[in-house]
Amino acid sequence: MPELPEAEAARRLAHRTLVGTRIEAVRTADDRIVFCGVSPRAFAARLRGRRVISTRRRGKYIWFVLDKRPWPSMHFGMGGHFFVYQKPSDRPPYWKMELLTDRGDYFAMTNPRRLGRIRLQDDPEHEPPISLLGFDPLLDLPPVWTFCELLARRRAPIKAVLLDQSFAAGVGNWIADEVLYQARIDPRRLAVDLTPAEARRVRNVLRQVVRKAVAVDADKDRFPREWLFHHRWGRNSRAVTARGERIAHTVIGGRTTAWVPAVQK
Repeated sequence: MPELPEAEAARRLAHRTLVGTRIEAVRTADDRIVFCGVSPRAFAARLRGRRVISTRRRGKYIWFVLDKRPWPSMHFGMGGHFFVYQKPSDRPPYWKMELLTDRGDYFAMTNPRRLGRIRLQDDPEHEPPISLLGFDPLLDLPPVWTFCELLARRRAPIKAVLLDQSFAAGVGNWIADEVLYQARIDPRRLAVDLTPAEARRVRNVLRQVVRKAVAVDADKDRFPREWLFHHRWGRNSRAVTARGERIAHTVIGGRTTAWVPAVQK
């Protein structure tokens, strides 16, 4: 599933392609699941002729600021992407929305598993589901003591807390595992039981991991080679880190969790 770095990379692509352009034409797939609260036909009619002023993101949600409300907001779900191309024959499979700009670029959102959502809202940032999100680790990570206080209120395992979008918007499974590995925290420990020093480590590593992943435009091949990310997949019982540490797998908060018992306490 795309997480914050992937969503930010997608937003930047949209920003480069769309900002300052007028939407000449809109095509929508007849998918009443992905289009949420608005029919595909009505969505197309409201965007046609609008000018794109800016693009914004919070957590895994992206929305476009247009010269007239309502504005489109999007969530990729599992496997969604944005694509830019120059002719209709290059339209990607599983497309749900396609915009044609006055510069001649085609811009599409795909969603092969139909778990993403496309909405039309007057004020996406202040309406559900975006208004229900917690802090964004890239945009507004809380100060140290506020972060510690937020964790101290949670009696769930720290891994589950990090995955809770009402706590930290945009943190998904691989980011949570990476942060806890680098912070040397057992993912099963209750958030409330972390010491202030441990909570500070979680916050600092969260900031570092997210900033690095965003800095390389979510290009996995450019993630540092010592990251757990490169070795965590597939529940391989023989998997080890770049340092040769054994990787264990368990389920926390309904999600497969990769961690290193020799390091994480």
